[in-house]
Amino acid sequence: MAERAAATAQAWVAANAGALSRACATIFDFAEPAWREYRSAAWYVARLRAEGFTVEEGSGGMPTAFCAQWSNGPGPVLGMYAEYDAVPGNCQAAAPYQAPRDGLSVHAAGHTDPHSALGIGALGGLLATKAAMQAHGIAGGLRFTGEPAEKLRGSKPIHAAKGYYDGLDAMLSFHPFYMLPLCNTLRWDTQCGAAWSMIYRFVCDAPHLWGAGDGAPIPQSHSDVRAPGANDALVMMYAQGRMLRDAMLPHQGGWSVSEAILSAGQATADNLPAGLAELQYMIRVPDIAMAERITARLDTLAEAVAAQTGCRVERHWVSKSRPGLTNHAVAHVVWEALQQVGPPVWDAAARALMRQVQEACGIVPDDDPLLPACTALIAPQEAEAILRRDLPPSQSHSTSDDYTDMTWHAPTARVYIARPALKGGPYPPWAMNALGGMPDCIDPTVQCAAQVLALSALRLLEDGVARQAARDEFDRRRAEADIPPLCDYAPPIHFAWPEYVDTPRGRDWHIPTWRT
Repeated sequence: MAERAAATAQAWVAANAGALSRACATIFDFAEPAWREYRSAAWYVARLRAEGFTVEEGSGGMPTAFCAQWSNGPGPVLGMYAEYDAVPGNCQAAAPYQAPRDGLSVHAAGHTDPHSALGIGALGGLLATKAAMQAHGIAGGLRFTGEPAEKLRGSKPIHAAKGYYDGLDAMLSFHPFYMLPLCNTLRWDTQCGAAWSMIYRFVCDAPHLWGAGDGAPIPQSHSDVRAPGANDALVMMYAQGRMLRDAMLPHQGGWSVSEAILSAGQATADNLPAGLAELQYMIRVPDIAMAERITARLDTLAEAVAAQTGCRVERHWVSKSRPGLTNHAVAHVVWEALQQVGPPVWDAAARALMRQVQEACGIVPDDDPLLPACTALIAPQEAEAILRRDLPPSQSHSTSDDYTDMTWHAPTARVYIARPALKGGPYPPWAMNALGGMPDCIDPTVQCAAQVLALSALRLLEDGVARQAARDEFDRRRAEADIPPLCDYAPPIHFAWPEYVDTPRGRDWHIPTWRT
């Protein structure tokens, strides 16, 4: 049964390669940023309903999230998921030269990782699994969640806290490769760490109370005493936060604190104190204790800055995700599937496009332009050993990604499939973005991922011994250091996240008005 079901799933992927390619191109072209993935989410919802799934839209109180379920009778239930958010400032056409998508500027959003391939690769694996279950009478269920705002670590802590990953026998997490040595392999012991993100909102709503004015409606020469205002608060927080960062933690291991400024559109109010400014922080650290220490220091700094500038400060959570929990049993199942499928295979047409990208970047085209790691497998244990070379022995987690919140609710494996990456360089960001959009270049990633996920899912559905091993390991590891969901905040959907709008000029890139 197992071999016949696997063959059926792989045949489904091959037969639907064209449809998967078109779907991937569609999501790539939508390129919607965090919390504003309206078209992308609607596309997935419609497709899943057409495939017979029951779909909850707006799951977890997030308008662009969803949860889809399908059953072939009582039995184990497996999870997969799609991500589909794009990144502002990375608008790139699916072409072997630098150019934004039609009608947009380079400052609009574009897929970088690319989540377009991540989501469609997972969808392909889901539907291939379903086809094999129906063809061979395999009992069980499938759950597929739509995960917006991954770049902000947005939806998964919220879905986790609201129970959307509960009751799963396993979760399969796929991501296109983005760092070596994690290419055509799985994470083994060193899972991703915690990621906390918050927005400090500085509001100057009583500037007249900061200093004594002369009472005139407009202070003479615009030079009367006035509160510095929110812009000054933002600049001070930004600069002093960077200085504080150097002293917050020892210089060892992998951790980072980065920031982004949310626009409030105040350029025409040069002579008045800015009333609103928002600064977003992302903290990527190995453990929660470290995240708490950094947050406490940033809170203290924000209060001091607000006092100096005549503002009040509010802290709003965007994400509080947990470090990941390893499960060797599920990882072993997926590794066997990856070995059976093999790495992605790129044909002559794809390699020709890659050489055009090299040439457009001023690099002498290579006869074999692909990074060697893209066409080889590396055992998870070997990748783990390489990853650990740069980490202190005491550090258990490294880098961040919010799949980790799933690992506390179901046995989870994290697999990385090669995306097209070029030898030589360095290359500008547009080059990798373009390779992630051109069908000849990205389709092999999607097809490989779909097969690996389907074969892994079918093995877990049919192999009770493998499922029990995964459950036993999951229960043991969670009992050793259980971390409950950390999400104690509402979905942060009301901030001025950038988005697309339709106007008489056409579809345009836009930063909306702030709302409470």
